Formats: sequence, C-alpha cells, structure tokens
Amino acid sequence: MASSYSPSCSSKILLPDSVEELIVRICRDQSLHPPDQGARLRLSALGEESSLALLRNISNARIWNFSGLIVYMAKKPEFAVARGAGPTAGSALRSSAQPGTEIDMVRNAEPVTEFATARNAEPVATREGACFLGHRSPNFGPATENSHGDSYGCVIPPPVYEMQRPLRDTNTCILEAMGELDFRRAFLILSYAGRNILEDIISVDLVRKIKFLPMVSFEKELWRMISSKDISVKSKGISDTDRRQSFDWDSRKTHVYHCLVDTEGNFTFKGPYLQNNQTHLHRVVGDDNVLLVKFAEQKRGNSVKNLECCGPVYHRIAKEGIPVGFRRYHFFVFKDGGKEEKKKDPTSSAVKCYFVRTRSTWTMDVNKSYILCDKTIEDARSIFMHAHTVSTMAKYMARFSLILSKTIKLDIDLSLVRITEIEDIPCLDEYGNVVYNEDGEKRIHTDGTGFISEDLAIRCPNSIYKGQCSIPMNFQRILDGFEGVDNSSSLRQFFSFFTEPPLLIQFRLFNNGCAVKGTLLVNKLLPPKTILVRPSMIKVKPDINISTPQSVNSLEIVGTSNQPKRTYLSKSLIALLHHGGVPEKYFLDLLENALHEADSSRFNKKAALRAALWYGNMDDYLAARMILCGIPLEEPYLQSRLLVLMREDRKGLRGGKIPLTDCYYLMGTTDPTGKLEANEVCVVLANGQVSGDVLVYKHPGLHFGDIHRLTSTYIDDLERYIGNAKYAIFFPTKGPRSLADEMANSDYDGDMYWISKNPQLLEYFNPSEPWEAPITKQISVHRKPTDFSGMDLERELFQQFLVARFTPSHAMGSASDSWLVFMDRLLTPNICAEEKKWLTEKLLQLVNIYYDALDASKSGAMVNVPNQLRAEFYPHFMERDNSYHSTSILGMIYDKVNEMQQEDPPFSGKLLVLS
Repeated sequence: MASSYSPSCSSKILLPDSVEELIVRICRDQSLHPPDQGARLRLSALGEESSLALLRNISNARIWNFSGLIVYMAKKPEFAVARGAGPTAGSALRSSAQPGTEIDMVRNAEPVTEFATARNAEPVATREGACFLGHRSPNFGPATENSHGDSYGCVIPPPVYEMQRPLRDTNTCILEAMGELDFRRAFLILSYAGRNILEDIISVDLVRKIKFLPMVSFEKELWRMISSKDISVKSKGISDTDRRQSFDWDSRKTHVYHCLVDTEGNFTFKGPYLQNNQTHLHRVVGDDNVLLVKFAEQKRGNSVKNLECCGPVYHRIAKEGIPVGFRRYHFFVFKDGGKEEKKKDPTSSAVKCYFVRTRSTWTMDVNKSYILCDKTIEDARSIFMHAHTVSTMAKYMARFSLILSKTIKLDIDLSLVRITEIEDIPCLDEYGNVVYNEDGEKRIHTDGTGFISEDLAIRCPNSIYKGQCSIPMNFQRILDGFEGVDNSSSLRQFFSFFTEPPLLIQFRLFNNGCAVKGTLLVNKLLPPKTILVRPSMIKVKPDINISTPQSVNSLEIVGTSNQPKRTYLSKSLIALLHHGGVPEKYFLDLLENALHEADSSRFNKKAALRAALWYGNMDDYLAARMILCGIPLEEPYLQSRLLVLMREDRKGLRGGKIPLTDCYYLMGTTDPTGKLEANEVCVVLANGQVSGDVLVYKHPGLHFGDIHRLTSTYIDDLERYIGNAKYAIFFPTKGPRSLADEMANSDYDGDMYWISKNPQLLEYFNPSEPWEAPITKQISVHRKPTDFSGMDLERELFQQFLVARFTPSHAMGSASDSWLVFMDRLLTPNICAEEKKWLTEKLLQLVNIYYDALDASKSGAMVNVPNQLRAEFYPHFMERDNSYHSTSILGMIYDKVNEMQQEDPPFSGKLLVLS
C-alpha cells in the first residue's frame, strides 16, 4: 500500500519544516495516512523540539493509527510541558484553545499499536524550519518535566493555564474563512480577538457576511460585535485605546503589523498601524509580509536575569517562527533606534525587531508571487545586500539594518545608470605625505560624500526629511493663507526652491549585493545618468563567489539639503559657548525675548500662526487651519490649543531650547573645486554664498574644541558644479585632518552642522583646541560572519538582538549626564582653580568615553563609565533625585522659565487680540 501523504493533504495547520519532514518519512516507511487536523494541532501545541522527540520516539514502532498515537503520546507528561506554543487566538493559529489546553479532536479510543520504545533512535537528518532554512538549528534538547531544555542553565517552570473546553473544528473553519479576506482584515480580527478563542467572537458566517464591506465599515462592525460580547470575552480582548479606528484605510500609508510576545512565549497581535513613511524592507516584500515583534521582559528582576530566563523561550520562537493564521514569520533584522526612538515612546524598547513571512497556506496567498518564496533566510537577506561579507559580526546588523531607514525610492532604472567608484581624497601634511590616525588608518577628507549628475538629481523630490516630505501634502494651502497674514519674500524663495534639484541628497544605494550610504552632491559637469561613490561610502561589498545574484537594486532617499528652519540652542551648546566666553547676560536676554514671544502666541495672530505651524504635527495643523480660516483667537477651543503650544514652547525653553537668529543647520559636504584652504568653508544659503567669519559645530559634540571659528569664503567656480542649488556647507579637502573629524568625530554621510554668523557670538567666543582621539591601547579580534555556520550565524544574530534589547549599554547616556553635571559645576561662578583643573580632566575623559560609545554598535567595543567619573548629585534642572540647586547659566535659565510659569494669571476668557 503506497503512502497517500502529500504536503497539500495536511497544510491547514502549519508545523515546522523539520516536523513535516519526519512525518513524511514515517508515512512513507509505514504506508500511513498523514495525521489529521487534531493530531497536527497537538504537535503544533508541543513545539518543534518536543514534536520531534515524540515522532522519533514512535518512528520505529509498528503504527496502526498514526493520528491516535500522536494524541495519546502528546498527553504524556514528558511531552505535555511544552504546550506554551499552542494554537490559540493570540498565539498564532489562535484557532482552537488556550496554550496548554487539554484537547481531544480524535474520536478513537486508546490507539491500537504495537509500540516499542525507541528513545535512542538515531536522529533524523531533516530540513530545518524557515528561520534557519538550509541550515541545522541549535539543539535545545527534548523538553522534560523539570526543565525546558535551554542552554542558559536557567530552569523555567512550565506555564500554567486554566482548563478550557475541548477544542473544536470551528476555529480552523474560521481561519479558512479569514483566508478569503485580504490580510489586513484577517489581521484586524486576530488583533481584536486578543486572548480569546476565535469562535467566541466571530463565526464563519459573520466573516463572510462582512468581508465585502468597505474597510471603515468592516472595522466598525467587527468592533461592534466584540463590544456586544459578555464581560468574560471583552476582558480578554483589547482596550479602547488599541482600537484601530481610521477613516484613512484606503490611503497609500504604510501598514505596520505588531506582535507582542510575552515571557511564556504567547503572542498578542496589535494593528495594523498606519504611518506616512516607508522602509526599503516594506517596499520590497510588502507591508503585510513584515511583522514588528516586541519581546516582553519580566516585570520584576534585572535585565541580565530577564535575558537568562527569557532567552531560551525567545530563541525557540526565533527558530520555529511566529504563526499568524496559516502564515509563518521568522526573524530577519533588528535595529537600535537609540535615544531618538526612545523619545517617541519612553515605555518601550528602542530596539525594534522585524520578522518576515517565510511561508503560507492561506487562500489569500495562493498563486500569488512572493519575492522570498523558496528562499533560505540567508538568500532572502542577499536580495538586499551581501551582509555576510562585512569584516565583523558587530557590523552585520548595523549594515543590514540600512533597509530599515525611512526612505523614498527614487524612480530610476539603475541598470541604465553608470555607478563608478572614485578614490577618497587623503589628508596630507605640509610635506605632501599621507596622514594616518591613531589606529594606523589613512585619514581622508571625503568620508561619506560623492556625486550625482544633474539629470538624476532633478528627479529627486525636494524638502525630504527622514524619508518623507517635510511639508504635508495639504500644507501649501496653509502657506497660501499665510501670505494673507505675512506676505514675506521668504515664502517666494521657498517655492522657488522646488524649481532646482536638491544640492545634496542623503541616500542608501542597494545594487547587486552592494550597500552604499552617504550623500551625493549634484554635479552639472558629470555626463547624464552618472553616480560617483567613494570607498568610504561602500558599507557592504558584493560577494564575488555568488555567480548569479538576485538583487533588488534601488536608490533610496533619506533626506535632502533643505531650507533651514528656525534654529535653537541646547544645554550642551549653551555650556560650550559660555565656556568659550559668551556672557550669561546674552543668553538671559535671548530667553527674555523667547518667553515674550511664547506668551504672545495666545494674543498675536502672527505669533500664534508661527507657533501653530511649528507644532503642526501635534494636531495635524488644526490650529493653523483655524487661524487661516479667520476664526478669532479668543474662540475657546483655539485658545486651549494655543495654550498647549505655549506650554510646549516653555518646556523647550526650560531645557535650553532657545531660538537664535543668524544661525542655521545645514548638511555638510566637501569642496568639489579643491580651492578652500584648511580653515575655510563655503556656506550656501537662499541668496547664494555667504562671506565672513562663522562658528561651526556638530551635534552632539561635547569637547571644548568642537565649536570651530572658520572663514566662510566665496568660491568662484562652485556654480559650475551646483548651479543655483542651495543650502549646504562645503568643507575643505586640504590640511592634515578633516574638519568634520575634528568636530565630534563626524563625517559627510548626512550629518547636519550648526553654523552661526551671529555677530554677538562671533564677538564673544574664543575657540579651543580641537578634539584628538586617544591612542587605542589594544586591538580586539572579532569574528567574521563567514566564521560561523549557517545555524550558528542565525543564533548569534538573534542573540545580538536579545542583548541589545535586554542588556543595552547605558554608557552613552551615563557619560552625557555626568558630563553635564561636571560642566555645570565648571560654569558655576567663583570656583577655585584647583577644582577647575580637576573638573576639566574629568570632562575630557568623559568626552572620549562618549565618542567611543557613539561608535560602539559598529566597532563592537564594550564601553563603560568608571565609577570615579559617574556623578553622584545632579543639578536641579536635570530633574533627577539627589539634586542640588545649580547657580550656573543653565540653572538660571531653568529658574527663570519656572518663575514665569508661576506668574501666569488664570484665563478669564477676555483677550486683547493684536493684528
């Protein structure tokens, strides 16, 4: 009797590939029918390792009823402990019961079998699951009653669940019906289900009844059905704040799908969330094929314990994947968003982890092409770049995560573009010899910047910031209305900006396995369809051993050189300027003017509109629209919005965010003519090149010498290269060291430089000697990605994510905080010379640590702040425990704003509005 097994016979319930292959072998060897849905659900509940142990255990026995035997064996204690991955509404399939539920789909009684124990049967050579496709996975060992077989030595007790009613076929039918929907609708059902079983909230008939409704009506009806359920169901659902109510479903916004993984390995889905920008990853594989996965930590216990105890659970999930209905997703890439990402959501981790779809048996995906189909994870990554060619493991994800940059794809055919590599310009001493840095590497002037021909540059949209147009699509109407309030020439200059190509383009280039990062300067002298890049811009080189690479080639735009917005000071910049000789009175006068302007935003139409436009992202420019529609400022709702904006202004002022005139943030590049001398720059603004002395600084510089005093010089031939393009600062390609390197170890791959031609700052400020990197005492030996086997590489990459997620380095923040504390004390009036010397030494050490920490993610270095450099007490403006009252300029600014806030009279509803 020939086996009737085929993959299509049992594809309704997804199982790991290794389990599928062992099932195929058993069915083939013993001429058996494949397991039914009940048995497959049992195996899915056990997880991969326990399922393999069970199947190997019975593979040498004479089997009469394969499905019955699986159900019988799955109830045994040695296999039952692994059911935390069971198919529940919030765990993947969610199709039937809670994790660990005692299920009974099989109608046979005890299975009839001639069973012989085969615990020592030879392991089967299997094809691994999609997370480690093409490679063998790490062996955690079979689960037992006493442990979960992890490699960390931390015993994790099995999760305990309430007994639920027997699992029914209904959930599988509901999932099949959901396959007739598009993915976002199916995901919305899973999201709203929360921790409920699907059949408790929806039926097959209801799915088919609402599937043709418009998305707005679909969501509304689904939410109504959830809300009508009894309290026990609603308590396991989602909260009102998680409801995804939107009237913008049919826009072209990116759909982001979230999965929350708890410490026991259970899943909860959230979303889809709509956002304006998009990544290269989402654009290539499709929004619904990317899953943003958030791994929870234990509420009690330190981060190291979290990693030790949760690590084995999370490694198992990375290996087996996350099932979403009849789809399966596996680990692909992660990125540490750093301080900026943490500001967006202080309650969540800044480290974002993304899984991608590796396979599906859902009806919605049948006969649809998918770019990752039939590819290993290694091959899937190679579509974007050959990241395995980087020199260290630390650089692997740092480079591969370039696909997560928020970008706009430039609509050009790269096969018709000539992409040429040109040499970097080296730093030369006075005798013409190449200069090397403290690590023995050649110093260069052109780190991160190349050229693009005008015909390509002009196809790039202007005013791009962080992957999207910095002006909303409906913002032109606001600006049109603004002309009625203030018919300024700056607006006319603004719109003329759209007629020229951007002077500089910050980009990511993915081409035939190569990944390039940096800026491209428009160059009118280049032949059409030409891009010139330098070795310093090439972050990933192609693997020459891959003969016919499949690659998604694309030029992705991160940002462009834009018209500068209003420029503000910061606490660190105020401290460095004051240390350089700028008096306290100057900053206090600036603060007084800023406070007056913030207050007038409630009464003065121009000031109100300026504030409403600046903070437009807070309310989708609603306050600005109301003003432009002629609604009086004293209208109660508008007045309440303006009060919120005034408080936002004051909050920034309290932290040193003081507006400053004659200052600009501009993107930096190098002089294409080679005419600038070592202490010269060329600043191009709206009206062309600027001449005279300027101060130049690069955030987040903390060294006394990070603010340079330079001469802005007119370059005769510059227009031959850039035409009438505007807004950038050009640095020289002469001298023994790059000016960017002297300022916080910067480069020209998109860094923004603060430029000031403010006459008072130029009068008062005295520059210090620039920062010099300390000599490296020892060179660490790092393993390369090619040193790892396929399985070990995947495990190491996911371990890197877990370390970044649960044991992040706080060296950067600690060094920055301690620097601010010691700087505050240094700026305190009337301290003795001995204390000044002691504080200066500490500050210089903290600067070196801080700059090392900035590059730690790419260098792989372990950076720590010694206890003797850590602050014990903090100035009151930092709003920390163990504080003291600061009398420095930073403390004075903080106190002045607080004073004004306390003096605010209550709003009476009667305003004198000034036109």
